[in-house]
Amino acid sequence: MSRLFFAFFGSGFAALLCQVAWQRMLGVFAGSDAVAAALVVGAFLSGLGLGSIFGAMIADRLSPARAVLAFALAEGGIGAFALWSKSFLYDWVAMDLAGSVGTPFALFAVCFVGLLLPTTLMGASLPLLSRAVSNSVDGLAERIGWLNGLNTLGAGLGALLGGWCLIGNVGVVDALRLAAAVNLLAGLLALSVLPHASTASPPPRGARAVRGIAAHGGLPIWCLLVFFSGFIVVALEIVWVRLMGQVGQYHAYLFPTVLGIFLLADGLGTAVGVRLLRRIGDPRPAFFVAQGGGFVLSLTLIMLLWFVLPHEPLASVLSIEGNRLSPAALLAMAGLATALIGPPAFVLGLTFAFVQKAVQRDVASVGTRVGWVQCANIVGNAGGSLVTGLVALHWLGTAGTLKLLAALTLLMLVIWLGRARRLRFPEIGLAAACGLGLLLLPDTPAFWSRLHGVHEGQTAIVAEDRSGVVVFRAERDEGPEGRGHFFIQGFSQARLPFLDIHQFLGAVGPLLHPSPQRILVIGAGSGGTPWASGIRPESDVRAVEIVEPVLSVLQQVAARYPDSPVARMQADPRWTFEYGDGRRLLARESRTYDVIEADAVLPEASQSGLLYSAEFLEQVRQRLAPGGLYVQWAPTRRTVDTFVAVFPHAVLLLPASVLVGSNDPIGFDPERLRAAFRDPAHLAHLQAGTPGVEDWSVLFADQAVRWSPERPRRDAPLTDLFPRDEFFLNGP
Repeated sequence: MSRLFFAFFGSGFAALLCQVAWQRMLGVFAGSDAVAAALVVGAFLSGLGLGSIFGAMIADRLSPARAVLAFALAEGGIGAFALWSKSFLYDWVAMDLAGSVGTPFALFAVCFVGLLLPTTLMGASLPLLSRAVSNSVDGLAERIGWLNGLNTLGAGLGALLGGWCLIGNVGVVDALRLAAAVNLLAGLLALSVLPHASTASPPPRGARAVRGIAAHGGLPIWCLLVFFSGFIVVALEIVWVRLMGQVGQYHAYLFPTVLGIFLLADGLGTAVGVRLLRRIGDPRPAFFVAQGGGFVLSLTLIMLLWFVLPHEPLASVLSIEGNRLSPAALLAMAGLATALIGPPAFVLGLTFAFVQKAVQRDVASVGTRVGWVQCANIVGNAGGSLVTGLVALHWLGTAGTLKLLAALTLLMLVIWLGRARRLRFPEIGLAAACGLGLLLLPDTPAFWSRLHGVHEGQTAIVAEDRSGVVVFRAERDEGPEGRGHFFIQGFSQARLPFLDIHQFLGAVGPLLHPSPQRILVIGAGSGGTPWASGIRPESDVRAVEIVEPVLSVLQQVAARYPDSPVARMQADPRWTFEYGDGRRLLARESRTYDVIEADAVLPEASQSGLLYSAEFLEQVRQRLAPGGLYVQWAPTRRTVDTFVAVFPHAVLLLPASVLVGSNDPIGFDPERLRAAFRDPAHLAHLQAGTPGVEDWSVLFADQAVRWSPERPRRDAPLTDLFPRDEFFLNGP
């Protein structure tokens, strides 16, 4: 048993390493926005559900020894796919098929088929091992509970170690190699127990059934309950990620932190639930109390965080105006995430053991029951991911999604209370708490305004959908053209009036190009880079923004401040704004541009590595017209080395740290560029966005660094599968 427990712990560890790696690979194919993430997670979970059905169908036909052998073969298959997955999922699916598939259904289908083999094997593992340990019906639920709890604990450790250490230090490919090695070790551990495993055929159904628990409900009703439980749990997880993303910023460590804490707490809850089983006769009340209590506790902690965050000491450490990527702020974020997610996840984790107590009646059908219950839970997980990520957040927002989950939990409790036929005060209290939550939860503007430091009397424009949260907080002396902060996905890196670096990024390419007619800007932000990109009247500017509420907020800002540059862009047909993933757009379309520009993206931001990688820069090169220029901020030495490894001709402008690259020689003349910035028409255009700046040449006053094809380069240090700068704690 101990060897099988360790094997399944390792299996969970490897599974989460693989999931993190495969999500990154498929993110290149499907996109790095929230919609694509929900589709990839949904495809992963759907494969697990299919594997659970497969395991349910075959497990009970096997002897314990053959079930152990089947588990070992499954682990070997998962490990083999992990080793091969870079060639398949990245080289072929992500790179060769990028841009050829457009609709969400087609994206989901490709991701599902691509992950079908390993996820099916993963999903079948628990039914197979459950059959392997079902030598007697006594303690059967406890043994299955220990298996699942240890597997979940391994998964939590895999999420934390993979996200915090492995991806940034060794890259995706080596992380997959480690996962494959752990899968192999798990398989070998399982094989080592074969001499001790029973080779007897499965007993006939009902031969060794548990007596007296038929009143606990049949398998179909428990599958339905577990479906709703799985739906609520994953929906909560998505809400936690969104909330902590605003509190602690969407950096590369956010998702593995939330996922790891949730899995570790859930696994501990399952382990404690196993210890409680022998004290529980009827598991139904325990299930509903744990399910309802876990949600009510989560809702209470979320509202407590919403109330206390604007106050000291959290207000200064996690100030929404500042960069929250310092060690102290990261520690505070991890502590808050543990306090917010750990307790409810622990309570919800208890439910697995209670369900197994209810459904495990017969040794002969243990695999079937484990498989179908697991399938129902995973289908609920997939439904929670897709419905919450694609629908609920889009139409209801975070606060509205919490109200939806409160209503579902309330419905479950009311139905149970109706069937219990007697007063059950714990469940009544939990139902009342859900009803109270429905009444007290604020609406979306009030929810996010408080967390973004909006005080009474201040103007705030709030927009939220499935792709993110954006808040414009006007200053008290906002003036007729507007003055305030843009908060995009938790980052305060854009302002009105525009920051000078954003305008410089936008203007330098068109001013260097002899005739910039077609300009593409990847990232709209507050509008500073697109506005400056239109500095020359012959230019048409197309801005693509991955966080759709940015466009909604810009429209509302334009309506409130009709004299602002934002309003002028909205009214002028030379500027077009659209929602989309800029990288997928370049892969999907064959159009070329005279100038392509990337708005300033912090290298520490989540998924930023996909805009600084050598593979992305190669895409950009292919979309430059003859003589075309690409302009990008250079925040780190690695970004410079990667940029010049791709572009044969490049210039680094200092002290602004702005890179200009091209397939052709760049006509960079500092005096001519200085004169272009001093041109009265150009200066007036820039001053409309950033009043008071007279001399833009200070941003390139230092000696520029130039590269021609003859100058030696290093190999590109930043790639899609080794995003070193994004995982900023792992290097200098």
